[in-house]
Amino acid sequence: MKKLIIVQLVCISFTVQAQFTRAVNDDLANYKKAKELYTNGNYSLAYPIFKDLQNSVRTTDRANQTIATEDIEYYSTVCGLKQMDTNAVVAAQQFIQIEANNPRTQMMNFHLANYHFINQRFTEALPLYETAGIENLSNSEIANLKFNLGYCYFTQQQFEKAKPLFNTIRQLEEDEHYLDANYYYGFIAYYDGDYKAALNSFKKVETHESYGKVVPFYITEIYYFTGEKDKAIQYGENILSKGANVGFYDLELRQLVGHGYFEKKQFAKALPYLEKYVQESNKVRKEDIYELSFCYYEEKRWAKAIEGFKQLSGSSDSLSQNSMYLLGDAYLRVNQKSNARNAFAFCAANSSNEKQREISKFTYAKLSYELGYTDVALSELKDFLNEFPNASNTKEARELLVAVLTNTNNFREAQTQLEALENPGENTKKLYPRILYGRASEYINDQDYNTAETLLNKILADKYNAPVLASANFWKGEIAYKKDDLDNAILFLNNYLQAPTTVNEINATNAKYTLGYCFLKKENYNRALGYFESISKNAPNSSNLIEQDAYIRTADCYYMNKEFKRAIGMYDVALAKNWTLSDYATFQKAMATGATNSTEKINLLKTVERKYPTSDLIGDANLEIATTYMTVAKYADAIPYLNTVLVTPGDESIKPKALLNLGICYGNNNNDNEALTQYKKLIQQYPNAPESEDALENMEKIYIDNGKATDYADYMRTVGKPISMDREDSLTYVAAEKQYNTGDGNNSLPAFLNYLSRFPNGVFSLNAQFYIAEIYNAKKEYANAAAAYETVADKGNSKFAERACSQAARINYFELKNYAKAETYFGKLKPIAVSQDGKLEAMRGLLRSQYYQQKYTEATINAKELLLVKSANTDDKVLCNLVLARAAQNETNYNDAIAKYKNVVLLNKAGFAAEARYEIANCYYLLNKLTEAEKAAFEVVNKSGSYEEWLTKAYLLLGDIYFKQKDYFNAKATFQSVIDNTQLANYKKIAEDKLAIVVAEEKANSKIQN
Repeated sequence: MKKLIIVQLVCISFTVQAQFTRAVNDDLANYKKAKELYTNGNYSLAYPIFKDLQNSVRTTDRANQTIATEDIEYYSTVCGLKQMDTNAVVAAQQFIQIEANNPRTQMMNFHLANYHFINQRFTEALPLYETAGIENLSNSEIANLKFNLGYCYFTQQQFEKAKPLFNTIRQLEEDEHYLDANYYYGFIAYYDGDYKAALNSFKKVETHESYGKVVPFYITEIYYFTGEKDKAIQYGENILSKGANVGFYDLELRQLVGHGYFEKKQFAKALPYLEKYVQESNKVRKEDIYELSFCYYEEKRWAKAIEGFKQLSGSSDSLSQNSMYLLGDAYLRVNQKSNARNAFAFCAANSSNEKQREISKFTYAKLSYELGYTDVALSELKDFLNEFPNASNTKEARELLVAVLTNTNNFREAQTQLEALENPGENTKKLYPRILYGRASEYINDQDYNTAETLLNKILADKYNAPVLASANFWKGEIAYKKDDLDNAILFLNNYLQAPTTVNEINATNAKYTLGYCFLKKENYNRALGYFESISKNAPNSSNLIEQDAYIRTADCYYMNKEFKRAIGMYDVALAKNWTLSDYATFQKAMATGATNSTEKINLLKTVERKYPTSDLIGDANLEIATTYMTVAKYADAIPYLNTVLVTPGDESIKPKALLNLGICYGNNNNDNEALTQYKKLIQQYPNAPESEDALENMEKIYIDNGKATDYADYMRTVGKPISMDREDSLTYVAAEKQYNTGDGNNSLPAFLNYLSRFPNGVFSLNAQFYIAEIYNAKKEYANAAAAYETVADKGNSKFAERACSQAARINYFELKNYAKAETYFGKLKPIAVSQDGKLEAMRGLLRSQYYQQKYTEATINAKELLLVKSANTDDKVLCNLVLARAAQNETNYNDAIAKYKNVVLLNKAGFAAEARYEIANCYYLLNKLTEAEKAAFEVVNKSGSYEEWLTKAYLLLGDIYFKQKDYFNAKATFQSVIDNTQLANYKKIAEDKLAIVVAEEKANSKIQN
């Protein structure tokens, strides 16, 4: 039994051994087969066999294996890498880390590096290639390693390491990477500046399917960089002419060929290459824009040259300066002087080329003059002469300066510039009176008569004043009349009439008309008659307002000379013609008729209200009716008319008299109580009116007659006028007044002030306050004068009230520029002004004060009222239209605003016209009518140069217009002009901000590389 077991065991052992031997033999055969496939490069066939062998190996048998497990793992992993099996990557990494077979691990590094290289993971491949070694690699594998390692270095921009590796491969013509190596070696050599080596390599691949799209450009550049520019042009042009596909570098090659021709000054040949390059490139250098634009310039393609050069504005380098110089010239060749001016302004601001700057500065000044930028022309010409006194254009510049001063409307700047000149020549001196007169006219239009008169006095003293002497005399007379200086008004207007000239308002008719009023005010009716008659002798139906008024004043003179019949006949003519002064003619006819027939007088006066319900004379007519009844002791008949006066709106100046007459009428009708009531109303409502003094006297008589002296004394105390007046009060005041009446203002002022300090509520305090105001005004201490006039005006109706209100308003308006206070006192003046001139002044002042406060709602109401006044003059219509235009503009009714602003321009030549011109442009801009807005803005520049604020705003608007049109060049030039020239800091800051916005947008939209 035991023996059997052994046999069985032996049999089993033999069977196992036989099986093992057979398996080993089979594995060995498979291994040899797989290795043969591997050696022949059939990795896909070898891979599964090696995988099976790898799986069949038992760990416990590794030590006894005839076939090394290491070999199976090696070949299996390599085949996996060859097959791009991601699992093989981990196996390869483990093999490298675990196996001690250095040759095998180096080779595994190589194969794993190849795997990463094929998958373009060059960062992972690079260290593996570096550690692979070449001792165990075949020649082809060595070449492959060197190329691949070189390429990895290349991708990491380690050109110094890549270059020798590519250099080795580029010499092996049979190597698969021969052409690739030459390309990359050539690129590195090019990068290193080794153009000879680069050219040698590039030449080998210039027809390559891929590299042939790139290397022609580099070959062309190498020829250019090595000084063979003709060869570069020829080679590049040849490539392009064949229609060769040079891929990404097509445009760059064209740029290079074009640049080559540009340097040879063959601009016609350069142009098509540069044109295509610039047009089709997303971004280009500013040098490319310059070269293309210069080619257009040389070919006289001005529009294209302009388009290009415009893009190069605003820098401080020589290329920008030269571009602006050529741009200016190109604009001149197409007669675009305004744009040329801007280009030369940019050039003149650049110091890169001093000669170009000199020429450009002169040309900029000259074009400024020719285009009407007189303010800029003056300053630029002066700067040019100071900076370049020996320039070739000096003589022409001086002649231009004289021409600017002669023809400019910028009288303010002209005066400043001329007065600043040292030793002006005789021709320049002859201009001075004309400039002074122009500036004086502007002040007159602005109603600043004091400043205007100062300039007119300079004209009269100048020996070259002949061209403007008559006009100066005319305005001296008119201003004197406005100041109520009648003697000087007569003197200067008569001087004018010795040799009259006619320019708009300056004419003999107006001079005679004012002279007539001078003598009328002086009560010299015969002299007044002569002047008025010379204007209106025939009184045709088509008479204008001046002729009509002169005719009526002629009748007034006859009336004042008691030639009533003749006066009545003339009033009847005016009434028959239904002139605008028919209400006045009716009133005056009644007055003249009343000299002989009081009943007819009353009947005529009653027709005033019926025929002319809006007449300003209704109150006067009713008062005169009452007065006429009183003269014939018909007191009861007078009372209703006096009451009508009191309830009639306005006419504040005659209401004190109406109250006084009511008291008289009631007193004469034995109604003392009602008489006292009317007198008390008068004293309460108009305590400072002269009629109040008469009322007090009449009240005293009534109280005394009625035995009520105590009641009278009590009443006098309640109104602050006790019967026993302090004698010291009276004496102190009389002393001050005596000095004042002798013209001693210096001593009377402290005397009046002393009186007020001692008797602030004295009987004569109002008188003293008024005379103090008059003295301060004469001394031009306007703040003190205004305060004193305001005190008098605030007291209400008095004999000083009208002048106090008028002067307080005038000083606050003209001198102190306190338009709120001016509005207040013009408002107080309006209802108390006695004369039509006074009322008109109040309406005008009220309107102007509201206008300057931008209170357009209130101003609109007053403007409409003023336009209805028959005697409203041109200046009134100007401001009324300006106010109505502002109101329309605020309501976005821009077309209506433009129409009214145009009325202002037609009627005014001074500050209001400047404002209106600007707002016309602004309205067009807001309507997006940019062409019209630009034209209107230039109207401001050309015709309103004396008004810096409106001029500056017009420039800013022009910049906005250009910016909105995407004309960045002119927008930049315009805003820069404001920055360089304005003296108004707030507008300079606005221009700087706007310029920054333009520059940013231009940069964002430009093709030029940042």
